[in-house]
Amino acid sequence: MLDQQTLLITPELIASAQNYSEYREMIDQLLAENKTTGVNHSEGYLDYTKMNVQRMNRWDKTAKISPELDKIVASIASPQVWLVITEGWCGDAAQSLPFIAKLAALNPLIELKFVLRDENPELMDAYLTAGARSIPILIALNKDLSKELFVWGPRPEFLQNRLKAYKLDPQNITAKEFADGTHLWYARDKNTAINEELTPLIASTI
Repeated sequence: MLDQQTLLITPELIASAQNYSEYREMIDQLLAENKTTGVNHSEGYLDYTKMNVQRMNRWDKTAKISPELDKIVASIASPQVWLVITEGWCGDAAQSLPFIAKLAALNPLIELKFVLRDENPELMDAYLTAGARSIPILIALNKDLSKELFVWGPRPEFLQNRLKAYKLDPQNITAKEFADGTHLWYARDKNTAINEELTPLIASTI
């Protein structure tokens, strides 16, 4: 029997989802209209999105995949569908999506697609993190979408634990200071954590 999550990911959803280039082009087009994804087009969300474009541009050029993970992805012999739930204003997504896109590009058997969180609430609610609609979420499935192979997200484990601790006790750190610290961590980590976390997940699908 198919589980509830898998039932929500249909061939129609995958067909209507965007590839990485389309996703990036959509964000650029929305920004040209002073908009972002979702319904909140405030100055703050526009600023987040503009910063995220800069982050993604940088990681598109500099993200590096370990030789071990490169070999594992290259050895995938059966088609996989990788579906990412995301939004253009999400800072964690901007830090991870270029790496995921570069990873998927290593093997033509991987079909990478993107859908927006707020346009797919039922799907999002099947992949909550501690009860929250946190993104990005990467869901890997087999070709006919009948089996979930692995799920990763919304952020590396270190940052997830850091956020959990912050919510329990902010220690007089403002939300902006906390966010700045998060993005500084991403810059210093250079995709090492996501690389290490995805290696056993993808290996388990071979």
